[in-house]
Amino acid sequence: MIGYYVHHHGSGHVKRMMTLADHLDSQVTVLSSLPAPKGWAGEWVVLAPDDLAAAPVDPTAHGTLHWAPRYDGGLRARVNQVTEWIDRVRPSLFVVDVSVEAAILVRLTGTPLVIVAMPGDRRDGPHQIAYDLADALLAPWSEHLGLGPSGDGRLTKTWHVGAFSRFDGRTRAAGTAPDGSVRRSALLLWGAGGIEKLDALVDEARSATPGWSWSVAGPGRWLDEDALWQELRAADVVVTHAGQNAVAEVAAAAAPSVVIASPRPYDEQVHTVRAISRAGIAVGLEGWPEPNHWPDLLARAQDLGGQGWRRWAPGDGAQRAAACLDELVAHLRHQHTTAAWPA
Repeated sequence: MIGYYVHHHGSGHVKRMMTLADHLDSQVTVLSSLPAPKGWAGEWVVLAPDDLAAAPVDPTAHGTLHWAPRYDGGLRARVNQVTEWIDRVRPSLFVVDVSVEAAILVRLTGTPLVIVAMPGDRRDGPHQIAYDLADALLAPWSEHLGLGPSGDGRLTKTWHVGAFSRFDGRTRAAGTAPDGSVRRSALLLWGAGGIEKLDALVDEARSATPGWSWSVAGPGRWLDEDALWQELRAADVVVTHAGQNAVAEVAAAAAPSVVIASPRPYDEQVHTVRAISRAGIAVGLEGWPEPNHWPDLLARAQDLGGQGWRRWAPGDGAQRAAACLDELVAHLRHQHTTAAWPA
């Protein structure tokens, strides 16, 4: 049995887990503040929220953690739920995506730990402690991109599997070439947060690019999986934020792209767009551009094409990740034999 903690912010963590779980031989139980998504058939433990206090007191525990406010009944209940589940089920391994506090808690129960690594500047004390505690770090990007944990000890235990998404295995787009005689299409793929007045910004982009038609997949126009895939494949250029899941989905479609960083803790998305730019995969921006820049940006994206995305997402990242987890479970079972979780 593998326990799997899924962070409740956004939808990317849960989508990544579901994609990975499809390829695991090991059984998975998810623990999260989120409700079980449609289509999930396994066990799902809904955790209490950890932010019930109206005015959180010392949430960083004197700067040693990210979120552990004093006297928060939800946090206390959440900790009890996790440790009770571990004590009852005695999993072979626990995956955390992502939470420093969940990672430390799991390891304090004596449970082997894998942490899903994240881009960005993670040199703060809490992240360093969690990464050091982990038996392995799962990095959903290629090693040559220069993202994620550093240091010899961490690199040797990091699994660089490449980005993966629910669209892996579908037929990739062949890429489109500029054609001034045809009205071209731009798809904006965006999430629920990140930029205020998004509609106004898209209207400005439309006005600045009269030869392009713009559509939106995101706020105000949420698409189901099949519809989104068709639009990703049909677009001449996809404009997306730099969240890991969104980028992985664009990569699966091999779509010529403009990738824009939204403000996130630890400059996560800034580091992502810098890596994309360095590798020459797509046009990477650290913030939303001025309207008059859009014609050049879209043209540059088309010139680059989308085939470079294969260096970001090889197409079998989820299979690689699942194989690493299953192999670690087998190794731990062999290493400990009957000594594991004595009665």
